[in-house]
Amino acid sequence: MAENNRIERIRERRASSDVLQLDALLSDAELAQRDRVRAYVDERIRPNIAEWYENAHFPVELARELGDLGLLGLHLDGYGCPGGTSVEYGLSALELEAGDSGLRTFVSVQGSLAMSAIHKFGSEEQKQHWLPRMATGEAIGCFGLTEPSAGSDPKSMHTRAVRDGDGWVLNGSKRWIGLANLASVAIIWAMTDEGVRGFAVPTDTPGFTAHVIDQKLSMRASVQCEIHLDNVRLGEEHRLPEARGLKAPLMCLNEARYGISWGVVGAARDAYEDALDYALERQQFGRPIAGFQLTQEKLVNMLLPIQQGALTALHLGRLKDEGKLTPSQISFGKLANTRAAIEVCRSARTILGGNGVTLDHSPLRHANNLESVRTYEGTDEVHILSLGRAVTGLDAFNG
Repeated sequence: MAENNRIERIRERRASSDVLQLDALLSDAELAQRDRVRAYVDERIRPNIAEWYENAHFPVELARELGDLGLLGLHLDGYGCPGGTSVEYGLSALELEAGDSGLRTFVSVQGSLAMSAIHKFGSEEQKQHWLPRMATGEAIGCFGLTEPSAGSDPKSMHTRAVRDGDGWVLNGSKRWIGLANLASVAIIWAMTDEGVRGFAVPTDTPGFTAHVIDQKLSMRASVQCEIHLDNVRLGEEHRLPEARGLKAPLMCLNEARYGISWGVVGAARDAYEDALDYALERQQFGRPIAGFQLTQEKLVNMLLPIQQGALTALHLGRLKDEGKLTPSQISFGKLANTRAAIEVCRSARTILGGNGVTLDHSPLRHANNLESVRTYEGTDEVHILSLGRAVTGLDAFNG
């Protein structure tokens, strides 16, 4: 009951925090999509996320529910995919991550990485076989690019695919692969004599194993795994025919990075709203702590980057829907918004005092999660160098 009351108070106060009236920039369809996901998060995720996080539990039953909401492959067309806009996808990511980064990550891995790879680079048979079931959540996918010794430098991957008659044999390892233990299909990127190639690997193929990475301090309501490929034999029909070179997986990563630019704003907003609600209710020295100057300074210093981040994300979404979005612009959004979101969550925790280190409140959980979000799909350093290359014309990645 207390949690329900808190959610109601936050709903009532939310409009006053939209100082720039950003809702006026959204269409009726976009507002409806946002409100639908927001209601789902309030009803299904908020009452349970503390327990899921504490127990390091990913509720796999949510896959079907998120499919029913049309969130899996939302931005993809055909093959049972919803065919929504980039802005609608972004707003959905924002609301999901206001619930928890781990659950937004599931939608990102499923739709922006695994489904996107098949949609962009797969054969017609692969699309027909996998995408309709993935869009409903019946089948889960994962995306195997990162390796134990190859994170920010994927071209140095050691996983190899060798031609064997009419097929292929894959050997190697992948690490920090979301959902791999739950997946029906793994998109595996491997080095071949012809360069980097992608494969849609059914996870029941002999030689494919996935082990959950335990004892995490972040993303505890999500699942990350290490994949081992031991003489995994595949027919040519499992190779993604249009995926040639490292550009292919990087295109998928850019889809995920775009969603992150929106999602982290949701985590920051939720931390801010939790802190604001607490500050208005918490009495010290005979008055709400929200009435003290230092608390108001913290709240305003949180609100500014949240609204600025939302504007950045919305602008990127409009560019993407117009087919004009560039990789350097995506790097801008991922870097700026994630970096700001972490600081917002940390500041929100200070308003909560000692109560802020418990799972009764969201800011520290969000801050912990965002340390992972800050790292995956390109670290700060990778995006800084990407932007540095864009503004100078000089490549400093190997410098």
